[in-house]
Amino acid sequence: MAAKLSVCLMVKDEEAHLPACLESVRGLADEIVVVDSHSTDRTREIAASFGARVVERDWPGNVAQRRFSIGEATNDWAMFIDADERVTPELAASIRRAVLERDGDGRDGWFVGRKLHYCGRWIRHGGWYPEWQVRLFRRSKAKVIGLDPHDRVVVDGKTARLEGDLLHYSFRDLSHQIHVMDRYTGMAAADLRRSGGRFRRTDLVLRPLGRFLRTYVLRLGFLDGLPGFLMAVNHAYAGFMKYARLWELERRTA
Repeated sequence: MAAKLSVCLMVKDEEAHLPACLESVRGLADEIVVVDSHSTDRTREIAASFGARVVERDWPGNVAQRRFSIGEATNDWAMFIDADERVTPELAASIRRAVLERDGDGRDGWFVGRKLHYCGRWIRHGGWYPEWQVRLFRRSKAKVIGLDPHDRVVVDGKTARLEGDLLHYSFRDLSHQIHVMDRYTGMAAADLRRSGGRFRRTDLVLRPLGRFLRTYVLRLGFLDGLPGFLMAVNHAYAGFMKYARLWELERRTA
């Protein structure tokens, strides 16, 4: 018998993205678990129309919510995706062949290469492609770690890479990107503060500069044209704001 797969999502107000996302895993997932943080649009209705089991839950942070969503799965194999991502037919075929038909083929976790769509084009440089992440794993062998807003899965066992891309439609426009970065840098600064991180003045200069040079120059982001430049600048800006907000938190609690 083929192994069964649970696909897990955590969402809020994702009615624009969710149909295409869930359509991309139709026929692949035996179970879809959607953890919704009190959406005010049609997110829950759309999820239910695809046969998903919807669980409504307050937002405790990225890492905690991801752990909860995977814990709600009932199958041995689980995969997490976000609403703004799409499983390509090539990736779906690779999952069936390597994981479901062979029960992992001796592996307990699988890396997926994520491909970013940004400012009207696919980004292929700057360290953004392929962005390898463990997304499919045997639940008994995996755990979610990280500092908000960045979570990742670590696997106690053998891992390998799957063929095919996971498409990521990250930002509607630059205004949306700035809005997301504002939320994420606040979360990152708060988590850094809780974990004992301390602000240094050099963080405001060296870290953003290092991010820009690494992304745009060393990892050839300039080959992606103006979108590559904008991506590198905003990546540096996010680093700047993370530590600026850490400084702000330290002042408030001094």
